[in-house]
Amino acid sequence: MWMYIFVMVRWVSISTLLIKRKWTLFSLAVLVPVGLATKTHSGPAQFWVNNSLGGVFYVVFWSLLLSLAMPNLHRVKNVMVVFTATCAIELLQLWHPPVLQLFRSNFIGAIVLGTTFTWSDFPHYAAGAFCSFLLLSVLARREGR
Repeated sequence: MWMYIFVMVRWVSISTLLIKRKWTLFSLAVLVPVGLATKTHSGPAQFWVNNSLGGVFYVVFWSLLLSLAMPNLHRVKNVMVVFTATCAIELLQLWHPPVLQLFRSNFIGAIVLGTTFTWSDFPHYAAGAFCSFLLLSVLARREGR
């Protein structure tokens, strides 16, 4: 009985959170296909879109996800955490132990961990952090936070 009550209370709080955060969820729903499309783009500026522009969307994606997981985290801290983690992951691409290579060998692992270190990715991560801050600011006003 108590477990049922706990589950129901938890479900109500999660569903309330999702209703309050509908614009963040909508942003994620738009961002994910756009970000994935950068990996398969074959039009103008193909090399730049495939290898660099995705970094902007990567930072925005993780910032939105972190804002859902930790709604009380201030947007400046959110962006700083995601930017720092993204830069650390980029630096991790200089290291090639077998376990990381195993993760990087499939599409999802390559998207999350990356495959090749490139200094030119850092400005794109910074641009993503700036875009994240702006988007989180707009969403905070729209969602009443």
